Amino acid sequence: MNCELLIVNYNIMNKKFLATVLAVASALPLMAQKEGFSYKFYGQVRNDIYFNSRQNNESVDGALLSFPKAKYLDPAGDDINGVSNLNFYNMHTRLGVDVTGPSLGDWKSSAKVEFDFRGSSTTLGIVRMRHAYLQVANGGSTLLAGQTWHPLNNTVSTELMNLNVGAPYQPLGRVPQIHYQYQDKSVKFRAAMIWQAQVASMGPGNTRSREYLRNSKLPELFASFDVHDATSTLGVAVHYMSLAPRIKTDEGYKTDERVNGLTLEAHGRYQKDLLTIAAKTFLSQNFNQANTLGGYGVTSTDPRTGKKEYAPLHISHSWLNIMYGKKWRGGAFLGYLKNLGATKNVSELVGVGTNVDQLTTASAELTYNIPGWKFGVEYNYTTAWYGTPDHKGRVKDTYDVSNHRLVFGAMFIF
Repeated sequence: MNCELLIVNYNIMNKKFLATVLAVASALPLMAQKEGFSYKFYGQVRNDIYFNSRQNNESVDGALLSFPKAKYLDPAGDDINGVSNLNFYNMHTRLGVDVTGPSLGDWKSSAKVEFDFRGSSTTLGIVRMRHAYLQVANGGSTLLAGQTWHPLNNTVSTELMNLNVGAPYQPLGRVPQIHYQYQDKSVKFRAAMIWQAQVASMGPGNTRSREYLRNSKLPELFASFDVHDATSTLGVAVHYMSLAPRIKTDEGYKTDERVNGLTLEAHGRYQKDLLTIAAKTFLSQNFNQANTLGGYGVTSTDPRTGKKEYAPLHISHSWLNIMYGKKWRGGAFLGYLKNLGATKNVSELVGVGTNVDQLTTASAELTYNIPGWKFGVEYNYTTAWYGTPDHKGRVKDTYDVSNHRLVFGAMFIF
């Protein structure tokens, strides 16, 4: 692509964005006059600088860190991935609006729309929808429809400067869903039907696609139960997903193949005065659509039709996050992930990190917080153990690689 074409495309993008901003601005007086509605605008301008000591599996120009890349040796035996890098970005600047509307019978209505400028993993600096949902509430019951955090993400969440917020130990992603919640003074129950959007499951050829879930005709299913008081929360959750990896075999036969995954989770949080302690552990099956590791393998293949049967890999994820302070707030994060393999013999592995045996992360951060502003620094040390999967997908003959990551951030919050 030549320079002139780049300039034209850049100008077109800027004009479209300017037109959007002007349209929103011109609509504000009309919105404020609409009877029965109220609006609260919020957002942030965020800038981050980070340094990595080696190349990493990551997305969004490196803003979303996952884990260090394996060794990649040149003819002289030098590790090509053992090269450090530095970056500055501000695409996680955000703008959103919370809307309250007229009641729907006895149900109070509200909605949220929020976007940032993160774009996708290959196209940055364009507007991207983060949250967009409507909600009705009556007493302890709330019904939500639209896109927001994956329910396994926010049973209990981390508090980190790093934009991966604990992934791949913590599920990460926003998804379309229909979500019901009941909460009173001591218990909370949630149930949801979930679809895939910005990050889809991995399938044949290690290709991500929403078609695997669409063709299964069954959304992801989620339920959780918590007990809580003024300072503590303890809970468990379950998630089920059934994918249809193919509708046609390589031999040309129609097929109704499925790969199923069951994920079990437990979480807890303690919060009092300036101290917050949060932890989560879960055992996942083929859960790579949430910015973590996982996949499946083939257990058998029909020699005539090419139809296959599958078994998921089991991945154990655990993390602990401790934070203390207010104006000056510091803390630490510890994460551990282990590939436990499949219960049956598998081949033709599909997924993310199928050659990774385990991951560990230790990080520490310190932030300075005053009204409207947040400044912080975070150090992250992550080690990955790579090897060769055996007949059950367990990774053997491992070696380790590590990454040191240093992040400086500044946010203006409004």
